[in-house]
Parts: sequence; structure tokens; C-alpha cells
Amino acid sequence: MRTGRPKAELVLRDEERRELESWARRRRTASALAQRARMILACAAGDDNKKVARRVRVAPATVGKWRRRFIEDRVAGLLDEPRPGAPRQISDEQIEDVIVRTLESTPKGATHWSTRDMAKATGLSAMTISRVWRAFGLQPHRTETFKLSPDPLLIDKVRDIVGLYLNPPTHAVVFCVDVKPQIQALDRTAPLLPLQPGQVERRTHDYERHGTTSLYAALNVKSGEVMGKTFSRQRASELRTFLNRIDANVPEGLEVHIILDNASAHKSALIQRWLARHTRFHFHFTPTYSSWINLVERWFSALTTKQLRRGVHRSVRELIAAIHEFIDVHNQTGKPYVWVKSADEILASIARFAQRTLQAHGA
Repeated sequence: MRTGRPKAELVLRDEERRELESWARRRRTASALAQRARMILACAAGDDNKKVARRVRVAPATVGKWRRRFIEDRVAGLLDEPRPGAPRQISDEQIEDVIVRTLESTPKGATHWSTRDMAKATGLSAMTISRVWRAFGLQPHRTETFKLSPDPLLIDKVRDIVGLYLNPPTHAVVFCVDVKPQIQALDRTAPLLPLQPGQVERRTHDYERHGTTSLYAALNVKSGEVMGKTFSRQRASELRTFLNRIDANVPEGLEVHIILDNASAHKSALIQRWLARHTRFHFHFTPTYSSWINLVERWFSALTTKQLRRGVHRSVRELIAAIHEFIDVHNQTGKPYVWVKSADEILASIARFAQRTLQAHGA
């Protein structure tokens, strides 16, 4: 039985489809307009409003609004309507010039544009440049890093590990294992000035070192509990000692699946001999340069943020005590991390990013 009001049929002419596809993929298109173009293309493919809304990540009412606007006014209906107020003083050609310069050039003697440099180059005010950049989501002052894994077994490893997260095997326990190396015991050169109303906590920028320790941690994927042990070094022998601890804490009869990275110690002859004697243990290696897929890295991030970054430790013993206190509190109050993305979604995202990288360089 059909529910809801019937939707007006949405059929695209060839020239409309070409224009919408251009808006959807062109780098210089405003993000809102590109999103509307993707909505209409999906609607024209026969998807209902709810399905399109999930794909584009908007409310179904938003899809309905732009579907209706397109049917009434075609492509022009996707453009923003004139807003009340004083007429705009800057022309479309000037806006396009700012965007093209921002995306396709750099100022002489610099790696990126600032509002003042762009204002001098275009004859506009710095405030106008700032508003244009904000409207089009441009942030020339920011940059981020990325690393694509060259692992030839990337697809197999992603499917293997995500499968352990989303569908863990029965009669088994899954641990994410890694080492946080060379954690420094740091003390500031002067006492902290504590938090006060109207004043953030203040500390000296310099510090005194009092030694280091390395932390091996195993995160139980199902329960979220963490086993941790500190060592002065991080060699295969330390890993073997830590594996013995895991073995002693897991009831007999349960298989043990270990997710870990490709460090040489993890594949050493010593560890291979240990695995041959402990046949219930199974190693699952993450793809190269893909620590993001190991959930224990999320816990390491929490340890750094909540304990290490602002902690004051006058000795390695104090540092180790603080780490174990954090582990104890986490095991009492923490919850397991929930993995939500499927392997297909992750691989599709990597493929899109790789394709965008190739297109950006004309490959």
C-alpha cells in the first residue's frame, strides 16, 4: 500500500544533466549548490526522498524542497533567491576572480594566500575576501596531511580486521595491541598557575626530562577493558612477555585474535616460535601506514589527552603510576569503542580519495 503524497516525476533533459553533473564535481562550485545538484541527480535516478537524504546526509524535507524547486523552475530553481537588504556591491566576475586565484595560484614569495595579499591583488577589502572564502568554504591558511597505504594486501587486511570488529568469531576474544613508545616523564621548570575564573591554567613552555617508559596495551574489543604493562624498551622479548600476560588472563578454551601493526618485532623469529607453541593465538596485521584501523590507537589518544599531555611527572615511577591509574579508571568507567563503518564503505572512501588525488594532478 502506498503511503504519503505521490511525488511529481522528475526527468532531466540532457543539457540539464550535464550542467548538474558539472556542478556536482567541479571544485569551484559552492558546496551548497553542489549538494543540491547531487540531490536532483539522485532523484532523477529514481530514488525516493528518504534514500536521497541518507546518501546526501540531509533531512528528507530538504530533498523535497529542492525537488519541488527544480520541477517548478528547473536548474534556475536550485540557485539561492535574492535576499533582502542593500544590493550587493561586488560582481559575480569579481567573486569568480577571487576563487580562481585562490584555487589556481599563489602570491609571489609565499605558499598560500592571506586575506590581505588577496585584497591587494584584487582591489577588494580584506573583509570582502574573508566573506567570499567563508561562503565557498575556502581556508588557504590551513593544511592537513594524509598517507595512502601502498600495501598490496590492503583490501584483504581491511576486510579481515573490520570483520573482526563487526562480526567477531564465537568462542574467541579479540584484542587490539600496540606499544606507545618512549613516553617522557616531564616536569615543568616552574610551578603551574592553576585555573581561575577568567584565567586558563598556565605553565612554562620548557620542561625537565626525568626518563622514559614504553607502554604495551591490549584493548579488548568486546568489553573495552585494557591490559597494560610498561617496559624500558620495546623489543620482541618485551612483546613476548606481554603476550604471556594476555595468555594468562584469557580463559582456556577461547581463541585469541590479536590485531597489531607491521613492526619488525611483531614478525621476529622469537615471536614466530612463541606463536608455534601457542596455537590458539592468531595475528591479524593492519595495512601499512594504517594505524587508524587499530582501535587501541583511539585509547592511546585518550591517554595522551587526559593524562600525559598536561601531567607533571618528576620520575619514571610517577609516570608509570599515573598510567596505571588511568588504566584502572578506564576499566571501571569506560565503554567499548563501537566500529560503525563496513569494509566496503572504507574501501570506497579510499578509492574516492585516491581518484581525487589523481585528478588534482591531472593523472
